[in-house]
Amino acid sequence: MAQNSETIVSGNSKLNYTTFGSGKPILIINGGPGMNSDGFAYVAQELAKMNFQTIIYDQRGTGKSTVENPNNKNITMDLMTEDIENLRRHLKIEKWTILGHSFGGIMATYYATKHPETIDKLIFSSSGGVNMKFTLYLQERLNKNLTKSERDSLNFYQRKRDAGDNSKETITKRAQFLAKAYVFDKSNSDVIAQRLTQINFTVNSLVIENLQKINFDCSSLFSNFRQPALVLQGKNDIISVETAQEIATAFPNSKLILIENCGHYGWLDANELYFNSINIFLNN
Repeated sequence: MAQNSETIVSGNSKLNYTTFGSGKPILIINGGPGMNSDGFAYVAQELAKMNFQTIIYDQRGTGKSTVENPNNKNITMDLMTEDIENLRRHLKIEKWTILGHSFGGIMATYYATKHPETIDKLIFSSSGGVNMKFTLYLQERLNKNLTKSERDSLNFYQRKRDAGDNSKETITKRAQFLAKAYVFDKSNSDVIAQRLTQINFTVNSLVIENLQKINFDCSSLFSNFRQPALVLQGKNDIISVETAQEIATAFPNSKLILIENCGHYGWLDANELYFNSINIFLNN
């Protein structure tokens, strides 16, 4: 499978991206915020097997995409949207499908308000909402996905980190217990725990701060958006079915698929259904 990595200049950021395969292009926007794209190489490779060119990239300030002195002036939703558009132009892509996972769905939504003409189809994978209402219940749903012992342990290490302890042990232990809330099949938690240790907390905080500053709410902005949208949502996710339904309602030409016994990562808990649903959607 053809694979290529490159770094481009995007404003005041250096943006690193990797492509897989060939065919119609699909941009995959990973979750976070503050996470690199490493954990999405598998998704990109699986979709590339369906005869698509898939693209993953490190969002500014994460992974190999560097920003000097990350702050509230150079880590914003608008600049991150410009990064996506600069990448599209660099790759000379007229229209592409965008798959946004978790925070990546928020990013895809915001990009769609700025550049709807560049989008062929949209896929929301366990996506954050079209507004910030989902943040009001996240902690409650996360807690419900953990046993009392797991919650107590997570809270212990979270308090240590909040107090300034960024030691490897504290970050690793916090990630191990937090990861269990994200998957239905707990045997999959180790791969998520490893990913959670990679978060850039500075970038994470700056993005959340900017979402609040711009009063992120796109729920009423897509009445004229006619491109197809697929919403994939695990019933056991920390993101609720109601949030997925709100996304589907916001996009007039949408299809919602709810997945039983599935948490935040459809390709881990329901691999066959997850990829089959995407394949059918892309080929219709």
